[in-house]
Amino acid sequence: MASRSVSPLRLLQLGMAAALLSLASGRATAAKPVYAPAGPTPNPQLLTAAWPAHWIAPADLPATEYGVALFRHRFTLVERPARFVVHLSADNRYRLFVNGTPICSGPQRSDPVAWSFDSIDLAPQLHAGENLLAVQVWNYGVERPYFLMSLRTGLLVQGDGPAEQVVNSGTTWRTRRDLGYAPIPPDRARLRTFFVAGPGDRLDATAHPWGWEQPDFNDTGWAAPLALDPGIPAGHGTDIARWLRPRNLPLMAESPQRFAAVRRTSGPTPAPGPDFLAGRAPWVVPPRTKASILLDHGVETNAFPQLVVGGGRGARVSLAYAEALVDASGSKGHRDAIDGRSLVGVEDQLLPDGGASRHFAPLDFRCFRYVELTVETAAEAATIEDLHSIATGYPFSENASFTSDDPSLARVWDTGWRTARLCADETYMDCPYYERLQYIGDTRIQGLVSLYVSGDDRLLRNAIEQFDRSRIPEGLTQSRFPSASAQIISPFSLLWIGMVHDYWRHRDEAAFVAARLRGIENVLAWFAEHVDPESGMLGPLPYWTFVDWPEAWPWDEARGTGGEPPGAHTGGSSIVTLQYAMALDQAADLLRANGRTSAADHAAQQAAALRAATLRRCWDEGRRLLADSPEKSSFSQHANALALLSGTVSGPAAQELIERTLADSRLVPCTLYFRFYLLRALKAAGLADRYLTQLGPWHDMLALGLTTFAERPEPTRSDCHAWSASPVYELLATVAGIEPGSPGFCTVRIAPHLGALTHVKARVPHPAGFIQVELTRTADRIRAHVELPGPLTGEFLWAERSIPLHAGAQDIEL
Repeated sequence: MASRSVSPLRLLQLGMAAALLSLASGRATAAKPVYAPAGPTPNPQLLTAAWPAHWIAPADLPATEYGVALFRHRFTLVERPARFVVHLSADNRYRLFVNGTPICSGPQRSDPVAWSFDSIDLAPQLHAGENLLAVQVWNYGVERPYFLMSLRTGLLVQGDGPAEQVVNSGTTWRTRRDLGYAPIPPDRARLRTFFVAGPGDRLDATAHPWGWEQPDFNDTGWAAPLALDPGIPAGHGTDIARWLRPRNLPLMAESPQRFAAVRRTSGPTPAPGPDFLAGRAPWVVPPRTKASILLDHGVETNAFPQLVVGGGRGARVSLAYAEALVDASGSKGHRDAIDGRSLVGVEDQLLPDGGASRHFAPLDFRCFRYVELTVETAAEAATIEDLHSIATGYPFSENASFTSDDPSLARVWDTGWRTARLCADETYMDCPYYERLQYIGDTRIQGLVSLYVSGDDRLLRNAIEQFDRSRIPEGLTQSRFPSASAQIISPFSLLWIGMVHDYWRHRDEAAFVAARLRGIENVLAWFAEHVDPESGMLGPLPYWTFVDWPEAWPWDEARGTGGEPPGAHTGGSSIVTLQYAMALDQAADLLRANGRTSAADHAAQQAAALRAATLRRCWDEGRRLLADSPEKSSFSQHANALALLSGTVSGPAAQELIERTLADSRLVPCTLYFRFYLLRALKAAGLADRYLTQLGPWHDMLALGLTTFAERPEPTRSDCHAWSASPVYELLATVAGIEPGSPGFCTVRIAPHLGALTHVKARVPHPAGFIQVELTRTADRIRAHVELPGPLTGEFLWAERSIPLHAGAQDIEL
């Protein structure tokens, strides 16, 4: 985008004060959980009939090719309204300005069957007399990121009631292409990895209509747009082409921030000092000079960089972004290190026109810790008047807390929560730098983290619904969704059932869960068709059977897949068979809760048969371990963790098995992702007091200077991967021991596992308020102060003793 500023009024009018707090400090201090508000409720008529407004597009912009389109619409009001609600959407994306002020970006990421429209009350920005709506819309064309689904370039604006019809999109609007923009395709050869998060932006300032969003801009000569189809609400019309549904998430938060340091300079120009970092002094690059500075934000962030340049006609100003610097071999090493390292990453460029205070920001946010600003001037000096950024993301508030007598856990908490926040936008994201895709395997863990730390369940509900809607005719969910490129990881469909089960345990929303049962049964039916009747285990499975990324399960170029355990394709995988058994047991809980006792009993019987067959064929009596397949040539932590979690091995044998699983270095190890299940197995075996001793990989990442938790152990692609944020959840659910005591979190079960800790204080948001626990342990006793909100009751468990808990405050000493 060519011009952007942060308007506190804009954020306040959209109810984003809490979001600003969340992004700026990461913590909320209200008496009850703080959630960002949703937008206005649409006029019900707009949900049942075709809209008066039409999708519009520039006549000279090919429907699916790259392009940036600008739209303007003037309208007159007799007086300033108390309420003026408009609904808008776009393909691929839009940014809205009202009377020159930036208001919001959208639409919420979705798919053609449930295309999102945003509802905004513009009244605070309007006045009596002439007003202006200005909208920037862009289509990435062939460089469109995977996370965006698309039909063709377009804008749709619809007034809510009679007074707002004056803004309806149609031929009364004016439009033109912005020929200043061009994409910079990512250099995947230099990145050396899978990257599908979209291109960089190049803005030629000589071809951009500066000030186009302002009321006094002269748009004489702009053309009337093409009027395409009217807006059609979901479930209506003859064609499923961007069926419109109201946005079900709050708008993303935005918060200004500045860089922490200039770490390196090159070229003859003096390095900018602290005043430049603070926005109080410019950096001037003389004519015919190439100079660069390396800026360090201090921690990883998702943000819109804000570059202000004066003069410099004929220059090239580049911004390149990276999570870390790399050496000549591509290794990252310590994330603070810069000597002998270079920045390889996504790049944006501004080609100045010589004008004063040209404000450039990319169309989409960038993920970075480091930014390299490079200026190559021609005959005219370039003045870098300012460079800062605007942080963005889902407006989670940090409503939970965890403190203890081990200060290292505070770093684990802060880093884990930062990781989770950076992987949450209009969907959950696996990582903010490389893909930004919502995968089921990642999202299950992310959902638990956000339920426990924020309590805001809207992003999780949205994810569960989207995966349900992604199912293919065979019954399986897609593994990531929304996604322009369909992908099927069959075990992820089983984990989706786990997500629904998690939601059922933590939220008392029977209708939402019941609506998922058809999809759950379809998934289970697909797996039932692939059970080998002779072995009683799963037979050969099509699609990708990804489980984890250990080195022992490498990428197979011939198959084009990796991370698959033995037996996944040939049949007899103990790992995937036990994942299926666990999903059947979870489905049985959900079916029984919905009065479907016969179906629940059948699912439980199927699960029991799978467990028995797997134990019979894969148990190795000599090693006292479960093998990955009946051939017993491969053994992993994964198979044995699932043997415990599925109940295949239980009782005293469970503790023996987890001890062997953790101690035997010959086993294929779980990486950061699957350690979530490994350490849940430790808890299932009754050894959760050892949880804190298993956090070595997370402490190792902190020792390497990471400010977020990585995708996998070194060498890692992504430095920020939400599936590695699981310790944040476990500090609350396992160490502090706060978990649902019954479905819907209608009661609470507090069973602490302090390990070597002597003091823990924790708070967890609950639909009724806050659950608060303070634990102090001495050599021979435990003291607990517990506060439960509203009508919540439960039990406190310690050393095989159970103490009833009532609503309100209480003290326990054992």
